[in-house]
Amino acid sequence: MKRTRFGSRDRLSRDAAELQRLATGLSESGGKLEDAYWEAQLADVVDSLLKNGAEDDINTALDRLFEANPRAHDELADMVESRAETNRVEAQGQEYDIQLFAAPILAWSRFSIPASPLPKSTLQALHVHLGAHVFGGDARVALADFLFSPDQLPRSFCDTWQLTKLLGDAALGGKHLAVDTAGMAETNRFLSDVRYIVGTVVVPRGKPLFRWNEKDGNKETALKEWIKQGSPNIEPLLTGCAWQPLLPDAYHASCRNADRLSRPYSLKASVAFLQSMLALMPADIRAVVGPCYDRRMEEYRVGLGPTTGDEVYHGIVWPLLGAEDEATDAAGEIEAVLREAGVKDVLFLDHHFPMEFCDDCGAPLFPNREAELVHAEMPEQPAATSQVLH
Repeated sequence: MKRTRFGSRDRLSRDAAELQRLATGLSESGGKLEDAYWEAQLADVVDSLLKNGAEDDINTALDRLFEANPRAHDELADMVESRAETNRVEAQGQEYDIQLFAAPILAWSRFSIPASPLPKSTLQALHVHLGAHVFGGDARVALADFLFSPDQLPRSFCDTWQLTKLLGDAALGGKHLAVDTAGMAETNRFLSDVRYIVGTVVVPRGKPLFRWNEKDGNKETALKEWIKQGSPNIEPLLTGCAWQPLLPDAYHASCRNADRLSRPYSLKASVAFLQSMLALMPADIRAVVGPCYDRRMEEYRVGLGPTTGDEVYHGIVWPLLGAEDEATDAAGEIEAVLREAGVKDVLFLDHHFPMEFCDDCGAPLFPNREAELVHAEMPEQPAATSQVLH
């Protein structure tokens, strides 16, 4: 996934320099034929680096281009993502295209949101419904047998390439992928988070990957049917959670879409959380919104508390993503989401807050109406405010 990068001053390797040269050539191309020339050369170098695990060379080139040539940076980032999440193989005289995909699920809970192995029966049911409603008629699908948290997804382009290869081989062999959970990262605990079903779709070269690539298909119908048919199999995985499936799609695009949609979902979840835990109705909640800066504006932080005091009971971070910056109307979106959730008292602070965190626990600090960054602290909870989250 594309990330905001700040430059490294390490010496450029020959491979990193070549990536820069080819990406710059592609960014300056004036036509489709020239595009194809640069893309083919760039793809060959990227493939070689991914296969050899040369993550540092890729990241160094991206870092340098981010500062020197943003357009070339985007061309290189697109190419690296594409080559990491796709493959082309020949089997039994037939060429196949392989696409890594993710099926995100937004979830929130007063308890821990599970990240766990998928039972065989669930795996098979999900496989059937994805094949029937999300992917093309000639597709073969393989799933990883684990419900991933963001902390457990591949952490590098090279790791993503390896996962694509393993799952592609599994799909061609008519199997699913057993995930080795030894040494898997622990899941950070948040009120609201994303969980991912990950797999590959394999089709004969030139055949439709997704249901909406076919003449009688579209994304809206695919999502509706996935929610309708897939939800009964997802529900047992997320006991004690409220949750919302998103449309499965190509891996990096799907993860970015989940990042984008998780922001309003988290705001709504936080309002519902305060109502559930404290019987604090949305109309009785004050939201204080402040922008936070490092070298540039990085995020908004939203402190939620009662309209009758200065306390901050809960907080939400709304990060800026991709090309978003101060000119983006994220503040307008935050206000619209809060008002849709029933919060009427919304205060925007004209203040440049630093990116401050608690020295003891590392939690982000949130603004109160006095324009101070404070620790979010829940009050003593009433005795009987238990509600089932569905």
